[in-house]
Amino acid sequence: MIASLNGVITLKSTTAVIVEVHGIGYQVFTPLSTYYRLPEEKEQVALHIYTHIREDALQLFGFLSLREKEVFLLLLGVSSVGPKLALNILSGIELSELIQALRDGEQQRLKAIPGVGPKMAGRLILELKEKVVQIGQANDMLDDVDAGPEETVQNDALSALINLGYNRLDAKREIERILKEDEADCSVEDLIRKGLKRLSKVN
Repeated sequence: MIASLNGVITLKSTTAVIVEVHGIGYQVFTPLSTYYRLPEEKEQVALHIYTHIREDALQLFGFLSLREKEVFLLLLGVSSVGPKLALNILSGIELSELIQALRDGEQQRLKAIPGVGPKMAGRLILELKEKVVQIGQANDMLDDVDAGPEETVQNDALSALINLGYNRLDAKREIERILKEDEADCSVEDLIRKGLKRLSKVN
């Protein structure tokens, strides 16, 4: 499973971007919230990735911030919401406004999003209201929209460990310990490898 990509943008549009990593171009579908903050073509980018596997296809969905990916995954957990609709929702409303609308039960605001009718708006509120409250209150949530290179490495490693099934708080704690103990800079691969070793002992 691909949890993150760090490479060069070779082509971008409002619906997808192609990121070249070691000579391989990956097509990544992105919401408008990510598209508007993407670097220009031929520039470096780091994306958090959700890998969607179907019988006839393997699709990658990318996000500049870990918070965007977390909300995308919450949306996928709602009945009748697939990746296309989840991406459409993130493209149709600011992330903070979406969280606020779900938290406050603002069905009219959600209905204004293209593709979201009254039933879907009600279902989103019913199934996500409590969950988005937790997101809003989580002090440990890493929102890396303006993250520097070092923070991006940490966030990529954290995202990978979470995708492997480890608890966010446990993974974050072990990554912080690794960085404190190691004097040399760690790559994403180093953090993941060392994090897995530590977390396997904890669990």
